[in-house]
Amino acid sequence: MNERTGLGAEAAEFFDLHRLSTYQYHLPRDLIAQEPSLVRDDSRLLVLHSRTGEILHHRFSDLPLLLSPNDLLVLNETKVIPALLVGRKITGGRVEMLVLDPAIAAEGKLQTAVRTCMVKASKRLRRGDIIRLDDCTELLVEETPAPGRARVRFPVQEVRLLDFLDAHGQMPLPPYLKAHGLGRAQDRTRYQTVYSHIPGSVAAPTAGLHFTPDLLKKIEARGVETTRITLHVGPGTFTPVRHEDIRLHKMESETYDIPEPAMEAVNRARGAHRRIVAVGTTTVRALESAATRGGEVRAGAGATDLFIIPGYSFKIIHNMITNFHLPGSTLLMLVCALGGTGQILTAYRAAINQKYLFYSYGDACLIFD
Repeated sequence: MNERTGLGAEAAEFFDLHRLSTYQYHLPRDLIAQEPSLVRDDSRLLVLHSRTGEILHHRFSDLPLLLSPNDLLVLNETKVIPALLVGRKITGGRVEMLVLDPAIAAEGKLQTAVRTCMVKASKRLRRGDIIRLDDCTELLVEETPAPGRARVRFPVQEVRLLDFLDAHGQMPLPPYLKAHGLGRAQDRTRYQTVYSHIPGSVAAPTAGLHFTPDLLKKIEARGVETTRITLHVGPGTFTPVRHEDIRLHKMESETYDIPEPAMEAVNRARGAHRRIVAVGTTTVRALESAATRGGEVRAGAGATDLFIIPGYSFKIIHNMITNFHLPGSTLLMLVCALGGTGQILTAYRAAINQKYLFYSYGDACLIFD
């Protein structure tokens, strides 16, 4: 068995790990979750032991018993900002704007807020266009640096931008949800982890959506240590891979921060050969981006465009909790790099056969090394 691919020698010979088509699979539309489960931890949990290929089926509420005392669980405490704005041009055309990097800037808090936005409009925006929101608040397009992008001036100071988005914005739900753009009140809480703390993301770290305060207490009572880092999820995580050779894909940069207590917890666990379990691909990317050549984690803030694909040598993380990801996505490629491409694709087939629900509001997968 090839440990990097999860494939036998004969199978690996015909399995091109750098081809986009390798990571495509068919998912029936009725398995795309449209609503969160009524109770967060009542979602299903597929457990994959990647070394043996064993697959087990559980509920997420079983997680405390699946983890071992002295495991370290690492959570991403980023908070999703309601950064989706819907308005109209003065001429009447509908415009959707996703505000990128919405968190308050470290400097210039009294300056007028200007942000790059991802834009969806019937006609391309132009410099000088006015976007009017439902309450007649007006935004000014300063420039359009690239197709689908615009620099937009807001009628508030930097220090008030988050308040402005909270008042006018919607949660940026993925486009495959039928409720996308409807501004449902429940998504303000359900498209957010219960431990979210630091505003900055334009998408939820969805593996964390299954946790409840009570479940976290049970995990800690089990003797599992928890620690928290931050990676603010940007649109680059979900940008489609357009090259058949996936090595040509470039990730957009995302910001992260590893606090001193998290650094100490991870390095202490690694030094003691304890199991470190990352909650979500975002946590994996943050810790791997902050790793030294010697395999320790550095504290501090940074930015990462790390693209993890099969063949990547993991320095910190070998176990993770994650949701089921879109075909051909960078997230699926990361999961395949960790669990073995053959093992992961086999697990996905098993999940489809067992009618697991997929994507952001879907069920979860626990990958043990």
